[in-house]
Amino acid sequence: MADNEGNIAAKDYGIGVPQKQEGFFLKGNENASYGIKSRLSQVFNQKSGHTVMLAFDHGFIMGPTSGLERIDLTINPLIQYSDCIMCTRGILRSVVPPTCNKPISYRFDSGTTILTSLNDETLHDVEEAIRLNVSLMAVMVAIGDPDHEGSTIRNLTKTVDYGMRYGIPTLGVTAVGKNLTRDARYLGLATRVCAENGANVIKTYYCDEGFEKVTNGCPVPIVIAGGKKLPEKDALALARNAIDQGAAGVDMGRNIFQSDSPVGMLLAVREIVHNGATVDQAFDCYETYKNTGTCNCCCCGK
Repeated sequence: MADNEGNIAAKDYGIGVPQKQEGFFLKGNENASYGIKSRLSQVFNQKSGHTVMLAFDHGFIMGPTSGLERIDLTINPLIQYSDCIMCTRGILRSVVPPTCNKPISYRFDSGTTILTSLNDETLHDVEEAIRLNVSLMAVMVAIGDPDHEGSTIRNLTKTVDYGMRYGIPTLGVTAVGKNLTRDARYLGLATRVCAENGANVIKTYYCDEGFEKVTNGCPVPIVIAGGKKLPEKDALALARNAIDQGAAGVDMGRNIFQSDSPVGMLLAVREIVHNGATVDQAFDCYETYKNTGTCNCCCCGK
């Protein structure tokens, strides 16, 4: 308790100066709780408003994917160059150093694998997310899947409820199965449904035609999945096109860790997402790092 004697009388009340009320920099989250905003501010760069997420959660349905056989050797050296990592709790505890100090997009659901019918998912305990100190709880939603659409939407809404209670944002991940198309009509529906049910951020695929309709029709930020491995310049063009058409970032995996120069590719993607680089400029960054182990881009080594 402060001593009553010797105190200076308070006088600087700023009378006549309204208290500054700052809007939040990510669309659709202005009315979120302090905890949700704080965690989103860890994931998204406040200057660019974008994020570069490194995804290596593939093993929970695909097993030891090429490039993920030894995560300690292939992924851990990349973590420092990402804004956020997306992985499962098993990999987080067994391989990822707790000293990496990167925001975690935690795969909050588990279920069937590529050997059976995908999308039959169940949720983890929210206390696990709290124990792991995660910044996002990622849940897959299978819009259009006649067997699992309803159950995965219920998983999403339950996760949102958890997030509202404990101040952890929800990442809605739109699934694309064998019978689901990657066009603007489907992606617009899937992302909007996730947002309508309370997701704070959406992860979905890019489409060549009408993607700006997808981003503009979604009231919360969209980050794009990298999808299958592409030639490096094509993957950079994918990122450039997505950002130009309203995406708030990328969540890439195979196009990073299966590249001939994973660090170079991650730095090149950062140049596009955060610094407005053209595809040619970013590809030059990739090539330079691949050949020399260093480059002159803004993100090199940072």
